[in-house]
Amino acid sequence: MAERLSDVEARIDSVRQLSSVISAMRGIAAVRSNEANARLAGIREYADTIGSAIAQALALYSDDGAGPGGGEGVSGRVLVLALCAEQGFVGAFNTHVLDEVQALAATVGAERMDLLITGSRGVGAARERGLEPVDCMAMAGHADQLPALANRLADRLFTRLQEGTVSRVVVVSARPDDTHTAPYRVIPQTVIPFDFARFPPANLAQPPLVHLPAPLLLARLTDEYVFAQLCEAVTLSYAAENDARMRAMIAARENVARKLDELTATSRRLRQEQITEELIELAGAVRA
Repeated sequence: MAERLSDVEARIDSVRQLSSVISAMRGIAAVRSNEANARLAGIREYADTIGSAIAQALALYSDDGAGPGGGEGVSGRVLVLALCAEQGFVGAFNTHVLDEVQALAATVGAERMDLLITGSRGVGAARERGLEPVDCMAMAGHADQLPALANRLADRLFTRLQEGTVSRVVVVSARPDDTHTAPYRVIPQTVIPFDFARFPPANLAQPPLVHLPAPLLLARLTDEYVFAQLCEAVTLSYAAENDARMRAMIAARENVARKLDELTATSRRLRQEQITEELIELAGAVRA
């Protein structure tokens, strides 16, 4: 009986240590999510500034009597950037992202799709589904790495576009759900071909001073805007990943709390049984 009680007490200590680890992981995830969200305002302001410049460049195009090209080639391949998790304890996060990727593959045709995945956990899960990425890279481990990740993604994207191997680029990523009905939503976003219709040509009372031809200026501004879109996508995905991890840690802590209550109750029962046996032994010794 004494040995069984000591085993239960040892398990209680282990569960308490696990609870401390879970609480720490939840706190780290919360901090990382807040760090990512704090960067969104600057990213969106940057995108708005580039968008305003694109509208002015489009006005220069209109003055020339021409318009920007950039339609999707019929026979071109589709590059899908899937932003998954690098680390675990995120519940069904990777599953939801890859579900959207498979739905996209069914729409455009798997034979026309090239898949680039960020996050080693996502790479493994994709291969289990029979999705073999043409390229993969690590997801950012902390918020300071997000711009560098977006820059690497942009380099891979523009390299393929220049090679002429793809004519459409879709980013599949999660983002926190503002309605709070779910921790996050997974959204496919087409970044190439570029949608110039979002930026009506500006009505310029005085044309801006430019040193580049309108087509070259617009092309460079478009590249900058795509980079801003990638920055926003990886930042939102990073925030959503850590929100999912917080949810997972909350659920784990609740399970640990229930287990701790069960072990505590078992410990009290065994301790009471031990005390009862000792009293019986003492009563027998008095009669003798």
